[in-house]
Amino acid sequence: MSELLLDTSGPLTQDDFSIFQLPRQFTLDVKELELRWKALQKQVHPDKFSMAGPAAQRLAMQWSSRVNEAYRRLKTPLARATYLCELMGAPIQAESNTSMPTHFLMEQMELREHLDEAQSAEDFKKLASLVQESISQRQAMCVKWFEEEGSPKPQEASQEVRAWMFMDKFLQDIQRRAASLSEGQVSSPN
Repeated sequence: MSELLLDTSGPLTQDDFSIFQLPRQFTLDVKELELRWKALQKQVHPDKFSMAGPAAQRLAMQWSSRVNEAYRRLKTPLARATYLCELMGAPIQAESNTSMPTHFLMEQMELREHLDEAQSAEDFKKLASLVQESISQRQAMCVKWFEEEGSPKPQEASQEVRAWMFMDKFLQDIQRRAASLSEGQVSSPN
């Protein structure tokens, strides 16, 4: 990694990739990202400005928070994909837009039925493996959508990332139910 310098005279609103001086793409070297995060934090950490005036301390705090926010968003694939959709002009709007294609909803209903029927650790393991495979396929598609020429329209990418979010949440549900089974608790369907 070459010397990384953050232009703190620029706006706090610059995109996360620009802050880390990385290409705007889905595939990132997370170790490289972490090294850049540490280098940037050394530059803007508020403790470094403890002897400076209040304005410099406040600016350091703002930049430190902004660097941390950008790092959190870029370090996880799902958050990064969501952010790329926003940058493409197709925000996910997970809280307000829950409409999904019929085939996806049917798949969700079938998976929920399998979860409700799961009785053993092996059942949960098989179901988690199936869902993880779906998530992995969506991650692979993100490489295509965000990095290759002729990728689909931003709205299509956004819809698939929302589907990934649903699957990720469902995987967490499976893991919670499996954990409650292993702890001997009775778990009831949601």
